[in-house]
Order: sequence, then C-alpha cells, then structure tokens
Amino acid sequence: MLNNETILVTGGTGSFGKKFIEIMLKKYKPKVIRVYSRDELKQSEMEHRYGNKGPVRFFIGDVRDKERLERAMQGVDLVVHAAALKQVPACEYNPFEAVKTNILGAQNIIDTAINAGVKKVMAISTDKAVNPINLYGATKLCAEKIFIQGNSYSGKSGTRFSCARYGNVIGSRGSVVHKFKEQEKKGTVTVTDKRMTRFWITLEKGVEFVVKSVDLMQGGEIFVPKIPSMKVVDLAKLMVKGCRIKEIGIRPGEKIDEVLVTEDEARHAKEFSDFFVIEPEFHWWSDDNFKGGKKLKDGFRYASNNNPEWLTGKEMEALIKKSLQINKKETRTEKESCTV
Repeated sequence: MLNNETILVTGGTGSFGKKFIEIMLKKYKPKVIRVYSRDELKQSEMEHRYGNKGPVRFFIGDVRDKERLERAMQGVDLVVHAAALKQVPACEYNPFEAVKTNILGAQNIIDTAINAGVKKVMAISTDKAVNPINLYGATKLCAEKIFIQGNSYSGKSGTRFSCARYGNVIGSRGSVVHKFKEQEKKGTVTVTDKRMTRFWITLEKGVEFVVKSVDLMQGGEIFVPKIPSMKVVDLAKLMVKGCRIKEIGIRPGEKIDEVLVTEDEARHAKEFSDFFVIEPEFHWWSDDNFKGGKKLKDGFRYASNNNPEWLTGKEMEALIKKSLQINKKETRTEKESCTV
C-alpha cells in the first residue's frame, strides 16, 4: 500500500508526524509524502533535515481551512490524519478552538478526501476518546464517530475511513516524561494521584501499528493495539530517584485509569494476537472482513488497571532512556537548522 503512493500527513510536524515520515523513508518507498501543518518553523527544520530533493513536500495549512485541504488532497492515495489540539488544559480553556480543530477539522478531512478520490484515510485517536470526561476526549470521540460514519458518505467503492486508537506516547511533545525531568531539578516531582494507571506506547510502535492498520483496514474499524500499563507514580520513581514525590490531587478532566475498549464496544470487537478490531455496526459489514479473530466475552473491558501486561522497571527505564536520547538528537538538529 505504501510503496509508490502519495501520502498526506496532517499535523506532519508533530511528534507522530515526524516519526511516521522517518519510518516511511527508512522502510518504504513512497512516491511523495506531503507534510501538512500550520507550523512554518517546524517545517523549515524538517526541510533542513530531509533536503528539498527527496519525496517530502511541505504544505503550510490548517485543517480548519477546507480550500487549502482541497488543494493538498489532489492526487493523494492515503491520508494519515494526526492534526489535533491535544493538551487537556488548553482544550478546557479554549473549547471553541478545540471544536474547530478536532471536530470541524475532521469533517473537512472527510469531505475533501471524498471529493479528491483518496483511497484510504486513517485517523489517529486516543484512549481519552473512550467514555470522555474532558473536552479533549469529547472532541476526539466526535472525530472517531464522524470518521467511521464517513464511510456512509463515500459509498461502497469510495474513500475508506478508519481509526487507530492507543494510549500515552512515551516521550512525545507534552509527555509527563519531560515534566518529570524538569521537576527533578527542584528536587520534588508531582503526581496527581498515586493510584493512577496509564497505557504506554513508544512513538515507533505507534507508527508501526498505524501502518499495519492501514494495510488491514476495510473502512469503519477502530484498531486498538495490545500495549502495557504502568502506574504514573512508578514512572516518577524510576525517573527521579532520590527526589520527593508529592501527591497534589487529581486535576479536572483526569481519570484514575484509562480504557481502550469498553464493554459495549467489546460486543462487536475481535481479538487478535497483538491487537483488537472494533468492527462497525454497518448493515453491509461482513464478519468475514477479519477472519481468525476471537470474539470477546460478555463484559470484557480493556483498561489500564486490568491489563494483563505491565511494564517492568527495567523495561520502562530502557524506553525512557531511548526516548530522551532521540529528543536530544532532534533538538540538536533543530538548533543547527536555525544557525545562520
């Protein structure tokens, strides 16, 4: 699917977008990768890294701007939609902006992809979209719903829309990993609740999962990887040995545990060795679309606190070390790109 194809990545200068493009160029041979984002500086830094003679092209644009998306979609085979406002407090304080980007922007992607005859669109979602209690999660839930139902607008032989939903990305921009490293300098790190658990995935694994999902998608599914859990307080202890850990109370919009597959979704989901597929409830959907999958038991719930797979201290330490090394390398490259 990815070789000799034209790929558009919205939010292409974000953490996911940068890693996606890096892996595409290492492991595949895309015809063109179009990076679509609002951030002129980050696009300049990426252009410095990849040069202007390869398959990477840069489009300044916002997913709110339908006319610009119409232009960027021309001749595209695959869209990976990663653009979103993601910070929970920022979305709570700027609710109209969150709706414009995360919901109306998603609608613009659907409309323009159908109009341009794009083959496949994969939207990146989050565990925050499941039973949301904050605005960010609510907007991502809406985005999931309209992407799945986008298949009804495109018709049986038109553009296919699916979602990939996973948990916290270790070391991504805004990650708690960076917060803990900053707080370490003061000798005290803060956690909101010591009972809190989260799903964890690396950027590389996230990208690989999305690529796999693109290959498997029929249109209408939500793909969920099997990924490990860890307590946030245990992560803090690993990162900042010798520091005081202060519990400050849960913030508005936070959950104690996150969920990736609910009991209601489990009724129309299948389990495979390393992922789940939540199948759409379309009248035309066939059970044969995903053969070999195991039906889930009644009452099944895939949550970060009942997860059978947990990260050990050594495993998390290795992931953190690798993540911080990668971020340091990228920061150095970005500074070099700004040198006159």
